Amino acid sequence: MNLSSRVEELKKKHLSLSQRVEVAQRAPGSSDIEIADMKRKKLRLKEEIERLTATMH
Repeated sequence: MNLSSRVEELKKKHLSLSQRVEVAQRAPGSSDIEIADMKRKKLRLKEEIERLTATMH
């Protein structure tokens, strides 16, 4: 897998997590811990995307 494919894969995962966070935040009874965990994963993905994008340029 080349670098740009990896970045695209990470972006898709980030978008998917973002959508899951939005749904969980609107759902009554959602676990704050679960939402926080998804947000942490989202942040890690964003940082990885930024790191890889910086090495591409």
